[in-house]
Amino acid sequence: MIEKIEITGSNYKVEETFKKYATKRIGKLDRYLPRATKKDVVVKIMVTSTERAHGEKFEISVAMDIPGGKVIAAKDECSNVFAGIDLVEAKLTGQIRRFKLEQTPHMQKKSFRNLFIKRK
Repeated sequence: MIEKIEITGSNYKVEETFKKYATKRIGKLDRYLPRATKKDVVVKIMVTSTERAHGEKFEISVAMDIPGGKVIAAKDECSNVFAGIDLVEAKLTGQIRRFKLEQTPHMQKKSFRNLFIKRK
């Protein structure tokens, strides 16, 4: 579980239920990270509320600072804050998996391609 999660709001008062839900959903993403980077990951969640003509919208942006200078970020806009966290979590999952493929040498696409090449 990712332990360093900072949740802030702009024009939105962050409630305790949202903090628990966001921590639960985003905190589970450490299972997709490489082992060496799991301990030092810092996640920043920013919720911005905007008033639109057709109702209130929430913009949720999440940035994961991974050791080594890598930042994985996702942003989404939704009418429900809890649904927005789910959408951002799905986006982050894909980005983390691509990051892990790049970082782990035995999982790179080139190694799989070499398995099927006929050598002379």
